[in-house]
Amino acid sequence: MANANIIQSKQQAVQEIAAKIAESSSTVVADYRGLNVAQVTELRKQLREAGIEFQVLKNSLVRRATEGTDYAALNDVLTGPTAVAFGKADAVAPAKILNDFAKKNDALKLKGGIVEGKVVSMEEVKALAELPSREGLLSMLLSVLQAPIRNFALAVKAVGEKQEQEA
Repeated sequence: MANANIIQSKQQAVQEIAAKIAESSSTVVADYRGLNVAQVTELRKQLREAGIEFQVLKNSLVRRATEGTDYAALNDVLTGPTAVAFGKADAVAPAKILNDFAKKNDALKLKGGIVEGKVVSMEEVKALAELPSREGLLSMLLSVLQAPIRNFALAVKAVGEKQEQEA
C-alpha cells in the first residue's frame, strides 16, 4: 500500500510540474549548489516580490514532466541540484533576477530554461536577462519615433531665428 501512495504522490508532483511549465511564460533552471541559507532566502524573497515561483525539484520528476513534449530538450541541463523559477506574467523577470543574483553570488549557475514555449540555453537566458525592461524598450522606441519631429522643429526654429537676424 505504501508503494501505491508513493507512486501516486510522484505522479501528482509530475502533473503539477508539467502544469507549471505549461502556464509559465518563462521557466529558468539553475544550479544552487554552494548557496547558504541566507542567500537562498534572499533570492526567494526577490523572486517572490516579482511574482515568480522558485522551487528545488528532483531532476527525474522534471524529466517525466517534460517527457513527450516540446520541452524534452530541457533534460540536457537537468544534472546536479536543480532549482526552477516559474514566471507567469513577465517572461524576462526570472532570467533577469537570477542573472543579477548570479553576478553577485558565484555559487548560483544558470543552466537554461524555457521562454515563450521554446527551450533556450544558458547563453540565451543570460542574453534575455541583459535586455532592458519592457518600459525601457518602449521609451527607446518613443525617442526614436520623436527624433525626426524634434529635428524638424529645431530646423524650423533655426530658419526663423536666421530670418529675424537678417531683418
